[in-house]
Parts: sequence; structure tokens; C-alpha cells
Amino acid sequence: MIRRSNEKATIRKPAPFNGTGEITVRSLLNGPEEMSRKGRVFGHTTVYPGSEIGYHVHTGDSETYYILSGCGRYNDNGTITTVSPGDVAYCAPGEGHGLACVGDEPIEMIALILYQ
Repeated sequence: MIRRSNEKATIRKPAPFNGTGEITVRSLLNGPEEMSRKGRVFGHTTVYPGSEIGYHVHTGDSETYYILSGCGRYNDNGTITTVSPGDVAYCAPGEGHGLACVGDEPIEMIALILYQ
């Protein structure tokens, strides 16, 4: 399967999990059917300056962020750290995380959610 750039589903929406501002999500694969039922999200996400994906806990799945550009404040189970291009943040099942965009440049990242 090849998904061309113009074929990706793209949605701009309020930041999830009681976050602030907005994010854009581009589906690279469209849900469990295209992920061999091993996961539910493989997407290119933009978190805009001043926006934040709220802290949330993963139950039954894990989430990995690969930061492409921008700078963020990452909440790793209550420990706050900075993430920047090339960093990978992993949230295991039963753990929690959140991400705020800091600075003037949006965070561009690949997000992958896999089932436990």
C-alpha cells in the first residue's frame, strides 16, 4: 500500500485531554484495520505554539512520540523535561504523559499508539 500525501486524512481540532489550544493530526495509517489490529494511531501531529496535549494515562496501549521539529515541555509521569528534534518519548501501558509546545515554532512529531 502507498498513501500519497494528498490522500492523508487531516483534521485540526482542540487539543485533547483537557489540553489548551489546537493540534493538527494527519493519519499516516487509518486505524486498527490498516495496522494489522496491533495499534490505533500512526500519525503526523502538529502542536501549535501555546497549545498543549493534556496529561493522560494509557491503559491497554502505549504511545511513542518522535519529535521532528520544535521544542516542547514533556510531562513523563509527573517529571517535566524538554524535548527537541530527534528525541523519542515513550509512554508505556499504565503510565501517563502530556506535551506542551514552547517557543514560537510548532512541534511536529510522529505519534504511534500500539496495543498492549
